[in-house]
Amino acid sequence: MVLNYIWIAFFVIAFIFAIIGLLMGDTTIFQKIVDSTFDSSKNAFEISLGLTGVLALWLGIMKIGEKAGVVNVLARILSPVFSKLFPDIPKNHPVMGSIFMNIASNMLGLDNAATPTGLKAMSQMQELNNQKDTATNPMIMFLVLNTSGLTIIPTTILAFRASYGAATPTDVFIPILLATAVATIAGIIITALWQKINILQPVLLATLGSIIAFVGIIIWAFGQMDKDTMGQVTSLASNLILLGIILSFILASVWKKINVYDAFIEGAKEGFTTAVKIIPYLVAILVGIGVFRASGAMDMLINGIAWCIEQCGLNTDFVGALPTAFMKPLSGSGARGLMLEAMKNYGPDSFIGRLSCIFQGSTDTTFYILAVYFGSVNIKYTRHAVACGLLADLAGVIAAIFIAYLFFA
Repeated sequence: MVLNYIWIAFFVIAFIFAIIGLLMGDTTIFQKIVDSTFDSSKNAFEISLGLTGVLALWLGIMKIGEKAGVVNVLARILSPVFSKLFPDIPKNHPVMGSIFMNIASNMLGLDNAATPTGLKAMSQMQELNNQKDTATNPMIMFLVLNTSGLTIIPTTILAFRASYGAATPTDVFIPILLATAVATIAGIIITALWQKINILQPVLLATLGSIIAFVGIIIWAFGQMDKDTMGQVTSLASNLILLGIILSFILASVWKKINVYDAFIEGAKEGFTTAVKIIPYLVAILVGIGVFRASGAMDMLINGIAWCIEQCGLNTDFVGALPTAFMKPLSGSGARGLMLEAMKNYGPDSFIGRLSCIFQGSTDTTFYILAVYFGSVNIKYTRHAVACGLLADLAGVIAAIFIAYLFFA
């Protein structure tokens, strides 16, 4: 529903600005808007077509890891931590397996693979819910973990950067990892404090401390490097991690005597289907954004924010990427469209293009996730879910800006 209003607003605002432009003497304004609809729809189809191979690859790899039991190993490793984050869920309850599968899929950047297990987890938590129309603490903590968007492999973002001709598509890999780690830590702490979960428990404290230390060490280490060295190290580390994950999945499957090829093909088929399914959504959102931008409304918004930032005496290089940050809590496809627009207009290797990608990967679609997950179990009263999710988003956005300046300014 939120995306419905946003999409309508794009056209209404664009029409108003077009009328203003016409009154100011721009007789070509409506032609520009109409042309943008055709260009944007063509661009959306080409993007979806280009993503087919990448999605097929990573969903195939994910299927190998799933059949090899790698996800289950991850679940056992994380069990001591998540049992503390979800104290209201009985130990050894089946919902824990669904939560682990969902978090693991999100960490690998496979949103479509994560959604089914996420919905299953919500259904299982609803079975434990005594007030069927009200969100429970475990539900809210689970959703905040989703909306904070902890991602190890931002698959789609890397694919988009490659399709737009980025010199090094993976150079945003580590910045996204850092920003999403900050958002996740903030989300866990905020929600735990709200739910009166003792974050000073040894297991939780050690986990959060380890994550914070890891992020701090990486930021410090890269802060000691010059720009060229930083780029080389980022590229090497990113590609080494990606290749290492693929190889570990394959070797685990060989160890378990699983037919790796058949498992990959099974997952790759899902990737092809996914690529086809996103075409209508990309066409819709890119056309809406194209109309909005062609009317001059987007430039007016960005210029207004830039003026305010300038009056505060701050650097305005990041302003062009802010539309992606503003849209992300509302709509993943909307934010994706704005990220693509930023890369198209400023270049994938520009500061704005890279920052837009970091914004896209640092958090998830808060309102969309709340609507889908809570709607699936008929939850009407979401309690503190929205507040905790948006605060985690804010932490991710602020972190993304600082990290982008550190790596790419």
